[in-house]
Amino acid sequence: MKIRYRLLALLLAVPALAACPGKKEEEKKEEAAIPVEVAPVTVGAIDAAYRGTATLEAEDEATVVARTAGVIEQVLVEEGARVRTGQALARLETERLKLEAARAQATLDKLEQDYRRNESVFQRNLISRELFERSKFERDAARAAYELALLTLEESEIRAPFDGVISARHIKLGNTIQPGAPAFRVTRMDRLQANIYVPERDIHKLRAGQDAALTVDAWPHRGFRGAILRVNPVVDSATGTVKVTVAMNAGQPELKPGMFGRVEIRYDRRENAVLVPKDAVLSEDAAFAVFVVADRKASRRAIKVGYSDGDRYEVLDGLRAGDQVVTTGQANLKDQARVEVVNAPPAGGAPVTAQAAAAN
Repeated sequence: MKIRYRLLALLLAVPALAACPGKKEEEKKEEAAIPVEVAPVTVGAIDAAYRGTATLEAEDEATVVARTAGVIEQVLVEEGARVRTGQALARLETERLKLEAARAQATLDKLEQDYRRNESVFQRNLISRELFERSKFERDAARAAYELALLTLEESEIRAPFDGVISARHIKLGNTIQPGAPAFRVTRMDRLQANIYVPERDIHKLRAGQDAALTVDAWPHRGFRGAILRVNPVVDSATGTVKVTVAMNAGQPELKPGMFGRVEIRYDRRENAVLVPKDAVLSEDAAFAVFVVADRKASRRAIKVGYSDGDRYEVLDGLRAGDQVVTTGQANLKDQARVEVVNAPPAGGAPVTAQAAAAN
């Protein structure tokens, strides 16, 4: 019996002994500091800007079409060629057109002679007015037919409508082309513009003449300049936006039609603003907060923000210059959690990053 009692006592004691290490481990976990990176709240200037995306377009671009039917006899330019207003781009076969013009001229010459003879006879009252007027009408119709034949002959040359660059060629040597068929596309490269669509709530901030900046993926470290050319006076009821046209400055040959870009239009600037890195700000349901580190603890603090740029928020309430805010590691934080700042500069050294601390 004594042995049984001893075994029972041992069995009852085992769960209590097993529970002790787990409890201690939980306490250790609760006491462990969470590694974070911090940055100071600063004071400086910040610009307010509207930002949007757009595809660059040429202000002047035209599809040049054939005005008469015929077979392409010569193609005089290729894609990429610069052309001047009125320059010939291609020629159609003209033998038939020349013959038609010659026939029309011969007809006109004959009827011109008949008219002059009838005019002389009519003045002597030897023919009726009806015959004289008929010869005049026939002469005038022949003159119109001759001029039309000359115009058709002239239109056998396809010409550039303005100065620009051949951006597309739709015809080949020997092709038969019909009136109205596209032959070339001419683009004026030095007049580019970007159309952005601004929500109506922001349109009061923009006006014609405001400076604009553009960045494109092809030149990620370059900024290109322009200005608002016009603001459409009508709000699109389907989208609730207003079309704003930005004209890019001349002398920026890197820009090409079709490039995708990001447009920034600055409309205000504030000096001596309290600034916090965007990486530090948590946003949820239009409310903003940060974790402020002091005495190795992170306190969650609600803030009110104002303007923002690419990397920073303006803080209107909730922070002051010099506060240390968490920029990396917020996902694991709770209010009043113990933290270890891993990018604090050691004595005589550079700041340590979170990656370096993890590697160590």
